Amino acid sequence: MNRILLLEDDPSLITGLSFALEKQGFATDVARTLREADGLWADGKYELLLLDVSLPDGSGFSFCRKVRSVSRVPVIFLTASDEETSVIMGLDIGGDDYITKPFKLGVLMSRIHALLRRAKDFRASDTELSSNGIRLLLLQGQALKNGEPLELTAAEYRLLRLFMQNPNVVLSKEQILQKLWDCEEHFIDSGALTVYVRRLRMKVEDDPGNPGFLLTVRRMGYKWNVTK
Repeated sequence: MNRILLLEDDPSLITGLSFALEKQGFATDVARTLREADGLWADGKYELLLLDVSLPDGSGFSFCRKVRSVSRVPVIFLTASDEETSVIMGLDIGGDDYITKPFKLGVLMSRIHALLRRAKDFRASDTELSSNGIRLLLLQGQALKNGEPLELTAAEYRLLRLFMQNPNVVLSKEQILQKLWDCEEHFIDSGALTVYVRRLRMKVEDDPGNPGFLLTVRRMGYKWNVTK
């Protein structure tokens, strides 16, 4: 049974989400504060995290930063704000998705299932990709640059794999979004994709300010430029 950590302080929302998740077959642990979440969290214990942004003792963003230092577990932020700065911050620190309150439970469940399905697919793969000094060990779900591990979020890993599977091919934003986040709800937009690409460049490029691998092709999309 998939286990989910829900970090949320709204009693009514906790009740509704816990019931809905259990009905979908998920085991749910609930934390109402960052302190409680710290006590529950352990790498490998959860398949997905649902994190409220505003909490009595801080922000879900800070908990995500802590998790990302040791884990690539999928993270969805629950936020009362859809302001661009808040969204970008959540994605920038390693979140895989966000949903703005109030939301429909069906939409949230679609996003949860989509992230879990992607994570399962990556773990099941038994191939290896290599170019530009970067290796993807897909069986292990691991990325290496010049032999050193790359700390990638689940979304960054998916994106890098897609590019490396299509070397020297220009992929439009629409193609990327369709391949990586295709489900009943198109919940990732081109603005979020731009954030993912920028974040990925910071980790894979020798000089992120002058990228040589992950190129932007104006008015067309992005290309993984194989140089070695």
